[in-house]
Amino acid sequence: MRTRNQSGEPANPPRFSTKERLVTNRSTHIKMSDFPQLQPRDKYNQDLENNVHPPAWANPRPAGRYNLVVIGGGTAGLVTAAGAAGLGAKVALIERALLGGDCLNVGCVPSKAIISSARAAAAVQGSGKFGVEIGEGCKVNFGAVMERMRRLRAGISPHDSAARFRDLGIDVFLGQGKFLDAGTVEVAGEKLRFKSAVIATGARAAAPPMPGLEEVDYLTNETVFSLTELPKRFGIIGAGAIGCEMAQTFARFGSEVFLVESMHGVLPKEDQEAANIVRESLIRDGVTPLCCGKHLQLSKAADGGVRLKVESHGKEYDQVVDQLLVAVGRAPNVEGLELENAGVEYSKKGVVVDDNLRTANRRIFAAGDICSPYQFTHAADFMARIVIQNALFMGRAKVSALTIPWCTYTSPELAHVGLLPAEAKCRNIPIDTFTQELANVDRAILEEETHGLVRIHVKKGTDQILGATVVAANAGDIISEITLAMTHGLGLKKVGSTIHPYPTQAEAVRKVGDLFNRTRLTPTVKSVMARWLSWTR
Repeated sequence: MRTRNQSGEPANPPRFSTKERLVTNRSTHIKMSDFPQLQPRDKYNQDLENNVHPPAWANPRPAGRYNLVVIGGGTAGLVTAAGAAGLGAKVALIERALLGGDCLNVGCVPSKAIISSARAAAAVQGSGKFGVEIGEGCKVNFGAVMERMRRLRAGISPHDSAARFRDLGIDVFLGQGKFLDAGTVEVAGEKLRFKSAVIATGARAAAPPMPGLEEVDYLTNETVFSLTELPKRFGIIGAGAIGCEMAQTFARFGSEVFLVESMHGVLPKEDQEAANIVRESLIRDGVTPLCCGKHLQLSKAADGGVRLKVESHGKEYDQVVDQLLVAVGRAPNVEGLELENAGVEYSKKGVVVDDNLRTANRRIFAAGDICSPYQFTHAADFMARIVIQNALFMGRAKVSALTIPWCTYTSPELAHVGLLPAEAKCRNIPIDTFTQELANVDRAILEEETHGLVRIHVKKGTDQILGATVVAANAGDIISEITLAMTHGLGLKKVGSTIHPYPTQAEAVRKVGDLFNRTRLTPTVKSVMARWLSWTR
């Protein structure tokens, strides 16, 4: 029998077995009560369900023919449906599980909610260096943290609700959609005929093969936000964005965190100097990184936890953890769609599309995680806008024209846009790189956030910005200025000549512009200017 804490939640969090997860992810007949996203069954999760998959929802009677049938109610699907309907199209939207997709239910929204709580805890714990004394220290009420997350998530969910999209004039169907032929989709026994269709079913967590993984219970991003009790010992496999964010967050809550990564360092796809700054921050917060992890072996522990054995930098670790989060691996949600009936090609990476997001069937498009290597909410949003143009108005908009930034929300954050030096080298594009350390930015000094940088890459001999990396407290905000410049062809010279408020951390971007402008003061130019000044004295 489970006991309950003061918040009314189970004191012992439910464990989700591998078998249960496969049923949740792949079954075409889903019982909503089995969804880990809706656990625990408190008021807030019931409000969430009532919005994004109402138990009493009645599907409408299908229209004769739709301008657009959208399969998948995550970001890409919702933006496509709402945008098309707003332009006057007759639209049907199909979702088999929870409207809002990963972002609302198991991604951006819940993760950033608990990250903000962890930052608050860290601010209290580190207040002494600002001369602020708090007495006996900081205590984190993990149950209250997770309840806050569920409350805020439920509060956001009306924006993605079935009722809202119905009120936008969209026919909302809850159930598994599948193609009957090149122009017809079936859902819940009803046939929907379409002129065009969009596949926006996204992707899911899918752990790669690991020795012993099938023998143990583990968490993914789809189940970690259902925890109600803080793990004393927390193992995380994968030091990408999700792994690093959750490692730092749970360490700040008080867990002993072991972060396993098979490659060197953390965030291996990012600028390595920038990633090392994040790694040092994780260590300061109590995370034990086990990078270059070899010979990983998982097994059940006697106390019901997970035994984790791995070799890191020549040292062997044998550690028992209370919970294990697997933060590597994604798989496209293609099961049950019967894409073959519609002539849509797909692979283990997802639906195959061209630069216009059109599939092998010229009437069917795809958008979002189901077809893109950029698995971000904002990327899905703008891919949906391309689909609307191309599917409804015979447009020729190209996904390759998008400039897509991204951010890892650790403290400090790490954001990037455009090319990395290694990518430029592979493409034989010569570059010049300019770096401004935050240690020389006054606002960063005053806030004691000097572990960071702004690094901008330009095409050699020009001020054309090709890429940038920012490590700062609000790197995700700062990178937008550089993304704007790249999108609209503004060079680093113009960025450097733009007045920024003093003191701000974003002033580091202008300072990078100053670094570039100084390179234009060649010895010849300096000599000519000196002669002129001497002559005009």
